[in-house]
Amino acid sequence: MIGCMKFRPVSPDLLVDEVTEAIITRSGDPWTRVAVDGAPPADTGAFADRVAEALRLRGRPVRRVRAADFLRPASLRFERGRTDPDSRYEDWLDVGALTREVLAPLDPGGSGRVLPTLWNAETDRASRAEYETLPPGGVLLLDGELLLGRGLPFEYTVHLWLSRPALKRLLGDDAWAMPAYERHHEQVRPLRMAKTGVRMDDPAHPAVLDDSPV
Repeated sequence: MIGCMKFRPVSPDLLVDEVTEAIITRSGDPWTRVAVDGAPPADTGAFADRVAEALRLRGRPVRRVRAADFLRPASLRFERGRTDPDSRYEDWLDVGALTREVLAPLDPGGSGRVLPTLWNAETDRASRAEYETLPPGGVLLLDGELLLGRGLPFEYTVHLWLSRPALKRLLGDDAWAMPAYERHHEQVRPLRMAKTGVRMDDPAHPAVLDDSPV
């Protein structure tokens, strides 16, 4: 299946420029909610940070949020064990809180008040963050793993994809989670679902899926 796909090589800088321009071009609503999805070795956070900076340079207010700050408490995440791939896929992310506190306030007619963080997974305590208001015309840029296919409302989506050999090589201590990413790839097909699908086996030489939906 992957072998039949057409990928267009781009430089990292050009990739950031293309995604930034696509977000700006598609901005017709009061706010634009953007997801950068991918397994941890794809470094979605670094890419989202670069796009956020490019948007700010173009005059757009931006709020960066990490899905990792909206995980469920350890007692719920690890109910089936600390290395259960199905639990990582199904139980780790607090989808309800992410929707309620971050995405729904940016619906048309929403308040624009976003909670930047909810839960500190390292201390396993609430972050006690204050709400912040994203001005109209602003962009909410969320990054994390296994985001697509959950019914979360986004105006624009990016998936940073790693081939199975590359992902297996780079997961390191998270190798136990490989079945979760394979399940996501097979059931959700995030590379095709995303507005921009990117092959990231070599971060210095990314390639954009040419037949991504537009």
